[in-house]
Amino acid sequence: MASLVSLLKKLPIDVGQGERKHDSAGKLIAFSFVEDGVGKIALDIGCRDGYWSERLKSRGFEVQALDLDPAYTRAIKHNVENGLPFGSQSFDLVWCTEVIEHLYKPKYLLDEVERVLKPGGMVILTTPNSGWWLYSITKLWGWTPEKLQNPDHKQFFTEKDIRNISVGYELLGYFPYAIKFFPIRSLVNLLSPTFILVKKHASFLS
Repeated sequence: MASLVSLLKKLPIDVGQGERKHDSAGKLIAFSFVEDGVGKIALDIGCRDGYWSERLKSRGFEVQALDLDPAYTRAIKHNVENGLPFGSQSFDLVWCTEVIEHLYKPKYLLDEVERVLKPGGMVILTTPNSGWWLYSITKLWGWTPEKLQNPDHKQFFTEKDIRNISVGYELLGYFPYAIKFFPIRSLVNLLSPTFILVKKHASFLS
């Protein structure tokens, strides 16, 4: 079982992120929803080494990045458990991957995201799916999501959990059982190792 766990962490399927934090399928599919950013401002929450901040810049965004312990010189050091240190309606895009599972109060961060998002803006989030079918099997050997995922995780979301705190978001996953992974909208809790959440904020003109 230990060798299986080691293998899973080398694959781009988001099990504890492992060695694939920049090219895991969930994040790549999430990034495919990022629109042209010329003339727009993005917030990268939990930027760490700034990889996704730079990817957002490549799409034309001006980027503000923050992290609890950043390894990115252009980031603000900040604990999002205390809210976001920005004014209301400041950002056109909020990018937040593999963050909310580290928080004691994930719903509070989502409320803060709503506050700082401009009308017509977009939020893109990812977080591990602890209801994924493989966890039901690994639990037989004592390998629970708590043991397989990052040891700093404080939340272990199932579909019901994530829907309770993300009202208004579109919930997607992906299908990791083919040569090319692709997004799915059905049977997400069963089939997908990761939840991908996308929300387009209402515009004043809509």
